[in-house]
Amino acid sequence: MNYFKTGLLLAAMTALFGAVGFLIGGESGMLIALALAAAMNLFAYWNSDRMVLSMYGAREVDAQTAPEFYGLVQQLAQRAGLPMPRVYVIDNDQPNAFATGRNPENAAVAATTGLLHSLSREEIAGVMAHELGHVKNRDTLIMTLTATLAGAIGMLANFAMFFGGRSSDGNRGGLGIIGSLAVMILAPVAAMLVQMAISRSREYAADKAGAEISGNPQALASALQRISGTVERVPNPQAEGNPATAHMFIINPLNGSGVDSLFSTHPSTENRVAALMQMSSQMTGGMPRRQAAYAAAASPMPVRPAGTSSGTGSVPSSGRARRFSPWGKR
Repeated sequence: MNYFKTGLLLAAMTALFGAVGFLIGGESGMLIALALAAAMNLFAYWNSDRMVLSMYGAREVDAQTAPEFYGLVQQLAQRAGLPMPRVYVIDNDQPNAFATGRNPENAAVAATTGLLHSLSREEIAGVMAHELGHVKNRDTLIMTLTATLAGAIGMLANFAMFFGGRSSDGNRGGLGIIGSLAVMILAPVAAMLVQMAISRSREYAADKAGAEISGNPQALASALQRISGTVERVPNPQAEGNPATAHMFIINPLNGSGVDSLFSTHPSTENRVAALMQMSSQMTGGMPRRQAAYAAAASPMPVRPAGTSSGTGSVPSSGRARRFSPWGKR
C-alpha cells in the first residue's frame, strides 16, 4: 500500500509539473517543463549523494578510523542482505542521521557526532537500521526525485509572472496577472504538500524495516524519543541553511514538530513510537530469540563510556542504556 501511495503521489508531482508548464506556455511549455524535469532528475540521480554529503561537511570513516560505528553498520547491512554502504560522520551536536544514494550498491549512511555520543548502542543500532531500511526500500532515490521536482516546480512557477501563460502560438493565455500570481503561489505549495506526503509515508515503512533489521523495535522507539526531545533544544545550522533536505533525516532537524500535519516532513514521533510498540508486541513470542541473535552478532564490538551526557528520553526496556564512543579512546 505504501508503494502504491508513493507511486500515485509521484504521478501527481509529475502531472503538476506538466500542468504548470502548460499554463505558462501551452503545449510547448509543457514539453519544455517535462524535458527540464528529466534533465534535473538525471543530474540528481548521479550527483545527489555527493552534493548532500558535501553540504553537511560529512567525512567518510572506515574500520580503522571508527571501528565500533563502522562495525555496527556492517553487521546491520549483513542482516539486511545489503551491500556495505559508505559510512560518514557529521560533526554536529544535534543527534540525527540520514541515508542517501541512488541505489543499494551506491548508498551512504551518515550520523552526527551528537547521535553517536548521546544514544545507547541499541538505540544507535535502531537508528542505523532505519536508515538501511530507506536504502533497502530505495527511498533515497524516491526522495531525491521528489525534492528535485518540487524545487523545479517552484522555479518554473516563478516564470509565470514573466510569461503570463503565453500559449504556443505566442498569444497571451487566459491566466492574466491574477492567474499568474495564483500559479506562482499555489504550484510550489502543492508540490511541497506532495513531497511531504511521500516523505511521511516512507518514514513509517523505514521504521518497520529498521525494527525488523535490528530485531528491537523498542530500541528504535526509544531513539526516536531521545532525538525528538533533543532536536528542539540543539540547532542544526547546516539544516537550517538547507531546509529542502530536512525530509532526509530520521527526525526533522529544523524543529520538533509533534503533529501529523500537511506541512510536516515527518510523521509525529508519538505515532511512530506507537506503531513500533505495536510491532514489538506482535513480535513478543520471537523477541528473546531475535535479541539474543543480535547480541551475539554484535558481541565482538566493545562498548566504552562516551563520557558525555545521556540526552533525553526513555531507555530501552531490554536493559539499561550503555554509552560508547565510536572513536575508541577520546
